[in-house]
Amino acid sequence: MTYDAVIVGGGHNGLVAAAYLARAGRRVQVLERLDHVGGAAVSAHAFDGVDARLSRYSYLVSLLPRRIIDDLDARVRLARRRYSSYTPDPETGGRTGLLVGPTATFGAIGAAADEAGFAEFYRRCGTATSRLWPTLLQPLTTRRQARTLVGDDTAWQMMVDEPIGHAITDAVTSDLVRGVIATDALIGTFARTDDPSLTQNVCFLYHLLGGGTGDWDVPIGGMGAVSGALAAAAASHGAEIVCGAEVYGIDPDGEVRYRRGGDEHRVHGRYVLANVTPTVLARLLGDPEPDPVPGAQVKVNLMLRRLPRLHDDSVTAEQAFGGTFHINETYSQLDRAYAQADHGVVPDPLPCEIYCHSLTDPTILSDDLRASGAHTLTVFGLHTPHQLVTSGETDRMRDALTSAALKSLNSVLAEPVQDVLMEDSAGRLCIETKTTADLERALGMTAGHIFHGALSWPFAEDDEPLDTPARRWGVATPHARVLLCGSGSRRGGAVSGIGGHNAAMAVLESLAAK
Repeated sequence: MTYDAVIVGGGHNGLVAAAYLARAGRRVQVLERLDHVGGAAVSAHAFDGVDARLSRYSYLVSLLPRRIIDDLDARVRLARRRYSSYTPDPETGGRTGLLVGPTATFGAIGAAADEAGFAEFYRRCGTATSRLWPTLLQPLTTRRQARTLVGDDTAWQMMVDEPIGHAITDAVTSDLVRGVIATDALIGTFARTDDPSLTQNVCFLYHLLGGGTGDWDVPIGGMGAVSGALAAAAASHGAEIVCGAEVYGIDPDGEVRYRRGGDEHRVHGRYVLANVTPTVLARLLGDPEPDPVPGAQVKVNLMLRRLPRLHDDSVTAEQAFGGTFHINETYSQLDRAYAQADHGVVPDPLPCEIYCHSLTDPTILSDDLRASGAHTLTVFGLHTPHQLVTSGETDRMRDALTSAALKSLNSVLAEPVQDVLMEDSAGRLCIETKTTADLERALGMTAGHIFHGALSWPFAEDDEPLDTPARRWGVATPHARVLLCGSGSRRGGAVSGIGGHNAAMAVLESLAAK
């Protein structure tokens, strides 16, 4: 059987690629190892007997362009969180804190003088992100072209040329305010803000790039609703989606070998699109594997009977938990946590941030749960690199990281979060933890890296060859007929669909030239 494109991996990027190609009249087959599509963008009833759909792995949407949703007629709905963030001050045990949103409380933490610098910092960043954002669905610009497009040398220097830590410490003086800014450079990336490699700068840029504004939205119905809508769009345009298909080999000439239901199959594509990590792709091709880049996060999903009480009575729980709730993420705490993790120690306190999806999207809860005041809570811990998780027995390390996350959270609450946890039908506390080892085992994410590896600048270097469609679209591999279409592609990472769109454009351009 021959297809115009065989797509290996039914994550959201693979579904986007399939939908675009099928919409263009091309014959497409998607092969997914699991019994469902979506990859990391899935929802699940994580706790027995608890009728709540949790976004089990990925959890927010920023980088998914509206154009992709509209092009594919995908029924994706996103909701804007009312508040940006709340950060209890660890120096006061959470009795004061910084709220950022429709109103801001810089004065409450003694940082009134930083409010203008904070606003100016993000205004300057916006001059770069608003101009770079439209290029992500276009062939790659060069570094020189991107800098000209941005047109603001100061913004370019602070975000691209120098470690982002320099600009952060120049902009504001409060340790807490600096930390609020710095977290976007470190989520899922194991680095310091002053790392000369600038890997933290690339991470920071992508966190502020979505829509040109950096707004992070909640998907209505959970992350699974996003994947479901994209799968429906792909199928409606004629793409064939096969689940339970474990690919075990790819030939550079386009042959793909997979097992399904105990039988072995071979299929041939004029192009093969790989929605897997570059390391997994190399393994399937029999090529040398690139050095793995470790993931560096832990995610703890909780189900609460109600939101916990705060020490800070100047904000409501709905305000505090309505955006990103930062815990022990001051600038100095982030730096110390990195140093501890780099020496093989679980950071204490563990820098974390919380997301309460049910405040923005109550549809993920049953009517009974909503009426009872229950809520979901996701705790996302930073600076927990894969080598730390795998340094000991993985179940023991998962327990240690769970304890560290809950301890960090409790340090700024007026009551232990354990006191408001729900129990499942078997009487177990509703706690689910996903480490980098869990991501690697369940989803094939090499070393648990949520971006499939280190992010890359959304532009090409000036001397980089852009002489083929795959290279121009940032999806090339060493093999002309095998393309990346996932988070490991240029301009990949997060739930964006950009890798899938760009791979589809490269295939269509290549086919049109033949």
